[in-house]
Amino acid sequence: MHVLLTGASGLIGTALVERLVSDGHGVTRLVRSASATRPTGVTDVAWDPAAHTVDTAALEAAGPFHGVVHLAGAGVGDKRWSPERKQLILGSRTDGTGLLAATLAGLPSPPSVLVSSSAVGYYGDRGADVLTEESRAGSGFLADVCVAWEAAAAPAADAGIRTVLLRTGIVLSASGGALGKQLPLFRLGLGGKIGSGRQYRSWITLDDQVAAIVHCLVDDSLAGPVNATGPDPATDADLATALGAALHRPSFLAVPAPALKLVLGSEMATDMVLSSQRALPEKLTASGFTFAHTDLDEAVRSVLGH
Repeated sequence: MHVLLTGASGLIGTALVERLVSDGHGVTRLVRSASATRPTGVTDVAWDPAAHTVDTAALEAAGPFHGVVHLAGAGVGDKRWSPERKQLILGSRTDGTGLLAATLAGLPSPPSVLVSSSAVGYYGDRGADVLTEESRAGSGFLADVCVAWEAAAAPAADAGIRTVLLRTGIVLSASGGALGKQLPLFRLGLGGKIGSGRQYRSWITLDDQVAAIVHCLVDDSLAGPVNATGPDPATDADLATALGAALHRPSFLAVPAPALKLVLGSEMATDMVLSSQRALPEKLTASGFTFAHTDLDEAVRSVLGH
């Protein structure tokens, strides 16, 4: 198959390109600037979501595409949430998704499927409640972003393109993401739970995340919201213990919630780090998807190469 991809330079996008190319699939990346080091079998087409522009002529020439994977968006945890940063986080998702969905709908040969990113932040802070794709949206900035983000994909669905809204949890990888940021402290023996540690982390390994995206591309039964999370969410304290055990380091230090709010700001700390989502991948499981990593301790050891 031939896949069109946004966000190809990110943690998930990089791994997905490697998987697709190694499996013999064609890949076209939507990029702001072409790379001089494209892998064999990969082409680039220019777009600029902020300017609402796509090189449609080049896109049509590169196609047709079986499927599209949309991963682009400004990093939620990269910088403190000023009003300008929050607008960038929201706009980078809604503008890019809306532009892509409308462009795909207008192609002479539209793709059969769009897998568009979302996040378990959709559910807000829900404590120990078990959350499935049927659960309502929560409250807070990230929940509002996810609701608007998913709604922006509507033009594709309205055009008859099977649209999967992939609600991703914490992606476990030593190369980046939330785990990558924590590893230096844990390697020094300075890691531990955040806040109470009772908040649930809906985790998935990078390998399973990539496999889930490919599964969504080829399984015609999947549409609408799909939780891209492992089948056994863990608490933050459990994750800290697993990291410490895998690295043979103590993990008893804790980051107090007030200190975190002082560093990140109250809204960012509460909404992004201290909130709890216990999301289950009901749709993936029902569709026959098999996770390579279901046990947290084994998953952490695997991503750390131990």
